[in-house]
Amino acid sequence: EVQKLIAEVLGVSFHAVTVEVRRMGGGFGGKETQAAPWACLAALLARRTGRAIRMRLPRGDDMRATGKRHPFHNRYRLGFDAQGVLTGGDITVIGDCGHSPDLSEAIVDRAMFHADNAYSLGDARVTGIPARTHNPSNTAFRGFGGPQGMMIVERAMDDIARHLGEDPLTIRKRNLYRPGRDVTHYGQRVEQTALLHEVVSRLETDSDYWARRDAIRAYNAKSPILKKGLALTPVKFGISFTAKHLNQAGALLHVYTDGSVMINHGGTEMGQGLHTKVAQVVARELGLDNSAVRISATRTDKVPNTSPTAASSGADLNGMAARNAAIEVRERLCEFAAEHYQLDREDLHLTDGELVAGHGESERRIAWGELVQAAYLGRVSLSATGFYATPLIHYDRTTGQGRPFYYYAHGAAVSEVVVDTLSGEYRVTRVDILHDVGDSLNPAIDTGQVEGGFIQGMGWLTSEELKWDASGRLLSDGPATYKIPTIGDTPPDFRVSLLEGHPNSQASLYRSKAVGEPPFMLAISVWSALRDALSSLADYRVSPALDTPATPERVLFAAQALRRAPETKTPAETPR
Repeated sequence: EVQKLIAEVLGVSFHAVTVEVRRMGGGFGGKETQAAPWACLAALLARRTGRAIRMRLPRGDDMRATGKRHPFHNRYRLGFDAQGVLTGGDITVIGDCGHSPDLSEAIVDRAMFHADNAYSLGDARVTGIPARTHNPSNTAFRGFGGPQGMMIVERAMDDIARHLGEDPLTIRKRNLYRPGRDVTHYGQRVEQTALLHEVVSRLETDSDYWARRDAIRAYNAKSPILKKGLALTPVKFGISFTAKHLNQAGALLHVYTDGSVMINHGGTEMGQGLHTKVAQVVARELGLDNSAVRISATRTDKVPNTSPTAASSGADLNGMAARNAAIEVRERLCEFAAEHYQLDREDLHLTDGELVAGHGESERRIAWGELVQAAYLGRVSLSATGFYATPLIHYDRTTGQGRPFYYYAHGAAVSEVVVDTLSGEYRVTRVDILHDVGDSLNPAIDTGQVEGGFIQGMGWLTSEELKWDASGRLLSDGPATYKIPTIGDTPPDFRVSLLEGHPNSQASLYRSKAVGEPPFMLAISVWSALRDALSSLADYRVSPALDTPATPERVLFAAQALRRAPETKTPAETPR
């Protein structure tokens, strides 16, 4: 996209512009389109002056000028039976897009797709409205509208529970997708419903949810000021770009005569471990140690027409493209070896840096470097391109029906909080997470993504608040005023587990699942736990309104409102 826009600004062909992206210090969506204006300015200045140009924005200018995540205004009217099971209704999600479209249409679309989260809505209508406002133009952020869309149904689960006098987890479990009610409001079947139930059930047991619930109720009954809250919330997140044409990727692989391997792919590295995973894939297919494979910067002259490294698809798409390139080289080398060394092609495989032929006493091993050198002398191509396009996906915008996602990633989190109801201050004291990554490509990286995604989501829902003055100037334009979580905000008891033994039901990369965006929504459990703690002020009969970010000020105001009017109707009865 940056290549395209620079070419248009300069009035040149795409091939005259090369864009290189080295490792970035984080992305999270804010660099998907927001890099383009500064790249175009630099290119224009370079063309006019004939000199190299470097542009770097001061932090305050960056935060004032570039887009933020979309605030959403959501509302619901849902019907449910005596057991709290949804029968249908209306959900409306309204995205504050700012003064220009940017990526807002697709973001509001994804909010609509995820308005159900993990629950069967029944006969429901979901409406999405991209609202043009006078605010700065908003843009992509981790989850791309999915988190904002999920919030409203999670609020509904809490509200229904208070209305019926049930525990919110009980209502959530009754509404999970299940056989007979496994089709979403946009017509896609949820294939792993049993897995969704297992994630919730296993975490419920492993976290001692019910024992802790009893202990918290007893604590709150005796503590007039400090109130504890507990919540378990699930996640069902669709993996694919909702724009079908973006679900493609390419790769370029070179094997040099010393046996070392270079791989370029269309994904960008921003700390999520994508390059590590792709190098692992190539090493696995060629039977090499990871140290034999190197990835250089992402460049438009190596892999053209790349899709954004977004939608949690970086490893799925680029890993598959790199794998296809590696398989092509591997097949060439094995075909050559069968002829050159007079071996049976069916018995050949690459492992531990060697070509292995036969078994037992007849086994023959040829070093990788020797094989590559012989293939070069035999004039065998040691370079290949790989390409991958996600299968099965389709969506008709006119009917609102289709299969926009290749598969779903699941997870669940239990959060426990303690709230000072006289000041609004609170702490997240314990978090238990169980997350579904299929057959993990790299458990260490995936665990880090789950941990980081949760903490980042916690910041989104609790502390990250934008403030403008009367003239419209952004006041929260630096880390002193825009409060992201710090290491001190990490729950002192933080337990993260990856679900094992459940490979992806779809033919993804080694049956793995994406792990970039799905963990972000696990933090909804923190917001729900805060509402649970506040609800104890009214003996759990009222579901308090608590807009996000749930800053201490908002928590305090919610507590004061509950103390003033404990008999107020619940939002389930009077939806906004």
